[in-house]
Amino acid sequence: MRKFGVGGVVRAVDDATGNAWFEAAARAGHVTSGVVHVLIAYVIVRIALGAGGNADQSGALSTVASTTGGTVALWAAAIAFVAMAFWRVAEAVVGVHATEPNGPDDEGASGLADRGKALSLAVVYFAFAWTAVRFALGEGTSSGKENAGLSARLMSSGAGKFALVVVGIVVFCVGGYHVYKGISRNFMDDLSLDDNAAVRTTGVIGYVAKGVVLAVAGVLVGVAVVSADPSKATGIDGAVKTLGSAPAGQILLFVAAVGVATYGVYAFVMARYARM
Repeated sequence: MRKFGVGGVVRAVDDATGNAWFEAAARAGHVTSGVVHVLIAYVIVRIALGAGGNADQSGALSTVASTTGGTVALWAAAIAFVAMAFWRVAEAVVGVHATEPNGPDDEGASGLADRGKALSLAVVYFAFAWTAVRFALGEGTSSGKENAGLSARLMSSGAGKFALVVVGIVVFCVGGYHVYKGISRNFMDDLSLDDNAAVRTTGVIGYVAKGVVLAVAGVLVGVAVVSADPSKATGIDGAVKTLGSAPAGQILLFVAAVGVATYGVYAFVMARYARM
């Protein structure tokens, strides 16, 4: 019996990324991400106006679930997220921009880092898909409450506290990377598009805004551990509400809403022009 070795796996994955339907489904993941970010921005505006809500993916998906045809939309979102997750897995196997020939950047430490990032994004998209499925089934819950509950359990042991600190540092670094990517405009390398002022401005604002929110969320995880208060470790929702409680909080919330919505618009650009 012929063995299907590593080379065969790579060839199979390479062939799969050449399928137009697979690429289209993965690009739909960018569209879905864009919609989620725009809806999060909508929730942030509601919070700024005193209406409340959860400013994270659970709040966005809850908004979708409450609309006519929301269940169908949630199942479509789950499928798109799964497709994007598998595309990221493919990038982890064959290298970033899986439809393009491998270049020098796909080798060595840089290539390994990019493959690791792709695998991490795959986990994130699988998690988004699972959340969408739960809301489609009517079983969705607040991500903030789930995060706080998990944090409370981890805080019961020294190892758990250490794990939370590591998570906080990782989230803070991811936020910092988003800010760097926005300011440096490196995100333009991800697009099959000549330099465009509107796209460039959208990307800068979107990446910096999302990066700041993620960085605040990471800091809050550390604060939760130090203060032994798991309610502070509620992810993006907690970060947004922390901004709202600061001086001129309402203005900060409106600025955050514009930034997050702009990132959503950039995700729509990615759906059309991302190098896949």
